[in-house]
Amino acid sequence: MRAIVQDKFGSPREVLTLKEIEKPAVGDDEVLVRVRAASIHIGDYYTIGGLPYVMRPLFSSLRAKNRVPGADIAGTVEAVGTNVREFQPGDDVFGSYKGAFADYASFPETSLALKPDRLTFEQASALGVSALTALQTLRDQGNVQAGQQVLITGASGGVGTFAVQIAKSLGAEVTGVCSTRNLEMVRSIGADHVIDYTEEDFTVGEQRYDLILDNVGSHSMSDTRRALKPTGKLLANGAPVGGWFGGLKEPIAAFALSLFVKQQGRPFVSTSNPEDLAVLKDLAEGGKITPVVDRTYPLNEAPDAVAHVGEGHAQGKTIIIADLATE
Repeated sequence: MRAIVQDKFGSPREVLTLKEIEKPAVGDDEVLVRVRAASIHIGDYYTIGGLPYVMRPLFSSLRAKNRVPGADIAGTVEAVGTNVREFQPGDDVFGSYKGAFADYASFPETSLALKPDRLTFEQASALGVSALTALQTLRDQGNVQAGQQVLITGASGGVGTFAVQIAKSLGAEVTGVCSTRNLEMVRSIGADHVIDYTEEDFTVGEQRYDLILDNVGSHSMSDTRRALKPTGKLLANGAPVGGWFGGLKEPIAAFALSLFVKQQGRPFVSTSNPEDLAVLKDLAEGGKITPVVDRTYPLNEAPDAVAHVGEGHAQGKTIIIADLATE
């Protein structure tokens, strides 16, 4: 089968190569999926680049076990292990695990769910890390309630577009922060208010929020907390990444502050589990979330696709389409 393979750290166009490799084996608890589409999240870009540098030993260990990057897929079940009960060949599924940038991927049964009928494969592949992060951050970490005022920075990005829609599904009044070119798109997915960060700084305005989900990290935490109500909470999900420790000091600082400042939520890492995949499926089936697809690329152009995501200006999700599906 064809797969995108990485043997060293670096920029996507320099280190990602399309190669023919063996189709993955299927364990007793695993499902072999013929990949129809795979979505990219910003973490893919950072791990391919080995950023920040201090994380490279961990990234190297992960790559040694699997040279094919990518986590989020949608496709059709090709074969199942002897212990698999939830799926059978021919089922259309989506999920998040590893080895996504290929014609075939072998996923644990617990990392998959049936594809929502109203979504295309391209859209369904987006219901992975970004959607899980938005759901678990707002619901579990933020405990968002109906009637609360929620502000989301980076509202036009991968996590942000899901966060706007999920916060609305929870009954919140949502303000999205984005650039001028993305204002109408953010309104179209349900934001009650939009702030153009090139024209207005939300941290110096008079409006106060019950929760701020910061997907950008362009302001200090103390500045951002000024826009919170006294009982509000800041959840930091994004920061510039680069160099030896870039991107790590913000979550470390957030954790330390969370021990003393009630407004500061602790950072966390989203996890893929069957219960939350089912929640995302139900939200999609009910029309409460619709993935925003920015661009699609064929598998052989995956290096360009990952580079595009790394530039930080994608609207929603960037998708890799496995050409095998149309051959």
